[in-house]
Parts: sequence; structure tokens; C-alpha cells
Amino acid sequence: MIDFRTRPRTTVAAALGAAALLGAGGGAATYAAVGSGGETTIVRTAVESDAEPAAATSGSTVAEIYKRVAGAVVEITVSSAAGSPFGDEGVQQAQGSGFVYDEEGHVITNHHVVDGAETVSVRFSDGSIHDGTVVGSDPSTDLAVIDVDAPASVLDPLGLADSDELEVGDGTIAIGSPFGLEQTVTAGIVSALHRQITAPDDFAIDDVIQTDAAINHGNSGGPLLDFEGRVIGVNSQIESDSGGNVGIGFAVPSNTVERIASQLISTGSVEHAYLGVGIDSITAAAADELDLEEGAAITNVRPGTPAADSALRAATGSQLVDGQEVPTGGDVITEIDGERVRSADELRRAIDAKRPGDTVELTVLRAGEPESVEVTLEARPAA
Repeated sequence: MIDFRTRPRTTVAAALGAAALLGAGGGAATYAAVGSGGETTIVRTAVESDAEPAAATSGSTVAEIYKRVAGAVVEITVSSAAGSPFGDEGVQQAQGSGFVYDEEGHVITNHHVVDGAETVSVRFSDGSIHDGTVVGSDPSTDLAVIDVDAPASVLDPLGLADSDELEVGDGTIAIGSPFGLEQTVTAGIVSALHRQITAPDDFAIDDVIQTDAAINHGNSGGPLLDFEGRVIGVNSQIESDSGGNVGIGFAVPSNTVERIASQLISTGSVEHAYLGVGIDSITAAAADELDLEEGAAITNVRPGTPAADSALRAATGSQLVDGQEVPTGGDVITEIDGERVRSADELRRAIDAKRPGDTVELTVLRAGEPESVEVTLEARPAA
């Protein structure tokens, strides 16, 4: 499986050469391919809200929607210091996309587009370029907010749709700067919903939108729109054996964007609640086979975490069910604060809806019997 968290068209200028400092985690590997002209493509091999649904269509064509909204889509270029294998200091430039979020000059993009940025410039559709400042960035959702020093005449914000109302098959439009080709539009459909991708800090991003609208290096941070011209997601990753578009792209949903952007604008940061366990789903088939209940099986408990403090128990073994290894011998979480939990994804979403410092009551199946465990959540660590 290959996805990308693009630093699109990354160029490293140094006296004697170029180098990329790349990290990998969570069973993933990262590499850089240097092409002609000194371009370095980074590829990761991985494991206005309203009552109308986002699925609604107005009969507008892609061309009509493009004319109406493209002015709010911007190209973002960031610069940061870069060393070389020879000890030289150079300048590394990375390019991505974004869109105007409000009339105060806030622009939404990906965390990975601005990560490490020392300077930010934002190019608008009229060709004007304005300085930007990173207000805040959240690696756990791969979202960031930039404050742009631009005149009101170019600040025409896009509205957000309710991504919970999306349906598979709904039309999608992506606008951005693939390979630096600004104001490029592609169209497709919602191919799937509730996908999961890996964030830059190796935690999971849930409820991600999958689309076949063509997304390439440089689209990162740009909007995925519905056929009303409203943002349904922020384009973030693709899956590809070659590193180029093959019709499987992923966008962080607009409801996540709205929640995270408001926190970044108000405080400059986001804190996510943290339990401190590895988990796997107990499916209905596995539950029947092993005389368990559907839920989130704990596969490991990280030391020094809320889960460890509350003596939650990790699996001690596994059993093969329908060709899948199922954790056994540990706690299976089946409820949180009285709400039923039937999978690992449901538990992750429930924890993410909490805040650090919240105390939750977990119902766990332990040695075949239900028990209540009280846990006080902490802030998620940086990685």
C-alpha cells in the first residue's frame, strides 16, 4: 500500500547537493526520488454548514462551479533551512494547495505542507502573492491554518458542507496545484466513506473520504468539493504503487476540518484525548467463534499511560478465525460511558470526542465477565 503526504515539488537548493531528512513509523517507509531540475518527490509507503445535505446537487456543471469557487483556492509555498550531506546550508521549498476559510484571512491546508516552514507565501488566482503565517497545525489530523496578509478583495471564503451527509456515489471536484500547475480542476465521485489513513504523527485519521477525482503531488491541502461548490474535505493522501494518481485519493472530512480549524484559530493548537492502548476489532464472526462480544480488543498497553494506570489488560495470545488473527486473553472494551462500542474504529472516535482530563467509564469483557474500569484521559503525546 502506498500513500503520500506530499511535500509536492520539493526543491533543495544547496552549494554542492541536495538531501532530504525523512522519518518513518508505524510500519511505513519513506523515500525521496530526485528528478530533473532538482525536484524531489517525497513518497510514503505505508502500511458553510447548513441544513442541506452535502449530497444535494444543483445541476451546476463542473465549469460553472469552478468559475464560482476557484478564486478561493490558493497555492502555498513554504521555505525552510535544509542541510546537505556536505554540511552546507541551503533552502528547501515545498509547495501545496489550500483554500480561504474566512474573511479574516485564514487559509486551510495540510499540516505536512507547512511542517517546518520558516516562511510562507500564498499565491491567489489573480496572480498576487502575499505573506502568510502559520497560526497552528495539528499533525494528528494533518490540518493547518495559515493567516494571510492579503486585501479583502481576494478573501472570498468557501463554505463547508456537512460531511456526515455524504453518500457513496456523490459527485466530487478537486481544485489545486498538482505539480505546480495552479488552478487545476478534476472531478469524480465519492468512492467510499469512513476510510482510515495514517496521520503524520502515526496516529489514525478516521472517517476519511475516498474519491476517484485525480489527486497528485501539489493537491495536498486543497479542497474536495461537492456539486454545490461546498468543501466536503481537504485532499491529503493517495494510494499508488507509482506515487502518481491511480484513482484512489483521500480527503480529511469537512466536519473534522471545522472542529480542528476553530481550535487552531482560537488557541493555535489542538489537544487530543489519549487512552494509551493498541486495539483491534472483535468482529461478529470472531465473537461467535470465541464466545466473546463485538468490541475493541486491547492488543497492548503502553507504560505510563492512563490505560496502564487503570490496569487495563492486553491480549496474551491470539487465535485464527476466518483467516484472521484475533487477540485473546485480554480485555475487550464494549462500552464507553454507557455507549456501545463494537469496533476499534468506534472506540477511537469515542475517545477523540473527549478532552484530556475527562474521566470515562469503560465496560470491558475480562475473562468472560463484564467489569467497569474508570480511566482519566490525558493529552495525546507528540508521537
